[in-house]
Amino acid sequence: MTGTCEVCGNEYDKAFEIVAAGAHHVFDSFECAIKALAPHCEHCGCNVIGHGVEAGGKFYCSAHCAHFAGAKEIRDRV
Repeated sequence: MTGTCEVCGNEYDKAFEIVAAGAHHVFDSFECAIKALAPHCEHCGCNVIGHGVEAGGKFYCSAHCAHFAGAKEIRDRV
């Protein structure tokens, strides 16, 4: 499938499509797909591409960042 990445605009012969919540997206790399679709940590702003944590309906990359937002009960898995 040749397609144009919705993030960077690159036209690529190995583009791929992701359907998420009924919406169709085309990307040229996983990096662009992550940038567009992964949630962002409410504290530090990084893309949450691992398990992350959720508190009060907000996503965080770790318990450390959740603690800064006041969610002291959140613990990282060990």
